[in-house]
Amino acid sequence: MHKIAVFASGSGSNFEAIVTACEKHQIDAEVVLMVCDKPQAKVVERAANHHVPAFAFSPKDYPSKADFEREIVTRLQEAGVELICLAGYMRIVGDTLLEAYGGRIINIHPALLPSFPGAHGIRDAFEYGVKVFGVTIHQVDATLDGGKIIAQRGFEYYGRDIDELEQKIHAVEHILYVETINKLLK
Repeated sequence: MHKIAVFASGSGSNFEAIVTACEKHQIDAEVVLMVCDKPQAKVVERAANHHVPAFAFSPKDYPSKADFEREIVTRLQEAGVELICLAGYMRIVGDTLLEAYGGRIINIHPALLPSFPGAHGIRDAFEYGVKVFGVTIHQVDATLDGGKIIAQRGFEYYGRDIDELEQKIHAVEHILYVETINKLLK
């Protein structure tokens, strides 16, 4: 069985989708570590509910990004992690993590890349007025949301309610991320 880690910074709905799929054997993997840069985030509670070990840290407690990434790499290696899935992790991955796990880190983005990269992909696409929204899963490299695209799924939306749009995007994310992880691990 493959060992994966999920990185998140917020509520953890994609973490929940991934760990639940693993528990139901929809993915031949186990989430062996959840990494969070905000110790008070809801995802920490979700990890505890699923008995997934969590490393929740505050970046300001470390002298540099390289220092907290070294700590993360140590924990990943101790857990035998083969694949890292970023799921709402709101930090740019640095050289230390990329050197240790380059090519084995994927991210989910709530827009059809290369359009609307960055932290506000949904809002940016909505405000621009696009009519086809979607989700992208890509490899993580040193560029912001610029790694090789692995999977995408789009849908038309003509509504005017950004909250409704966000719910639709999250529904697509939860399905596409599980499908993509499954394909990558086969």
